[in-house]
Amino acid sequence: MPFTAAVITFPGSNCDRDMAVAIEEISGGTVHRVWHGDAALPDGLDLIALPGGFSYGDYLRSGAMAARSPVMQAVVEQAGRGVPVLGVCNGFQVLTEAGLLPGALMRNAGIRFVCRDVKLKVENASSLFTSAYLPGQTITIPVAHHDGNYYADAETLDRLEGEGRVAFRYLEACNGSQRDIAGVLNEKGNVLGMMPHPERMIEPAHGGSDGRKLFESVLHGLNALA
Repeated sequence: MPFTAAVITFPGSNCDRDMAVAIEEISGGTVHRVWHGDAALPDGLDLIALPGGFSYGDYLRSGAMAARSPVMQAVVEQAGRGVPVLGVCNGFQVLTEAGLLPGALMRNAGIRFVCRDVKLKVENASSLFTSAYLPGQTITIPVAHHDGNYYADAETLDRLEGEGRVAFRYLEACNGSQRDIAGVLNEKGNVLGMMPHPERMIEPAHGGSDGRKLFESVLHGLNALA
């Protein structure tokens, strides 16, 4: 079966085209561009992606209003059925606000916008999104955010660590995230939220291709289940 994905666009999204192009190039499949006001998603999706940007101008809290868009009920339902869901940057914020991932994304330490390439450690190389990486591998992925400071209470952080749900960790000071967490998984492992932008690092012309393996991991994982 051909690979089929959906990229959700909210008012203020600015990385939706980047995400769609990356998925199309790597998968060779079809990517549906879905508006936030749509109440339904296409059938038979292999991946749902929530891109970066500033949905609703980050009004109230980053991702808070987008999490209540009509399409998010369908996203939550699909995630509950096991469909892989990827949220990057603002998409990560939306996933936490929608209750699909624990914790919250707060203002960066120093209250400054951070935009640069950062080094990450692959903490979990056995998930649907990371199996193409090596355990403990160091990768370089760009970040671009103002509210990327991951916060959760100590009990939640301990549970994430103990259950192997920390997917990526910063290897250098970035935004003040607790325990340097850059990306987390849900309990089932089919939802990943991360602040760095893998779709911006998929070919040498971008300065590197470390982000490519994230999308390849999803493809390989779904093929193994087919």
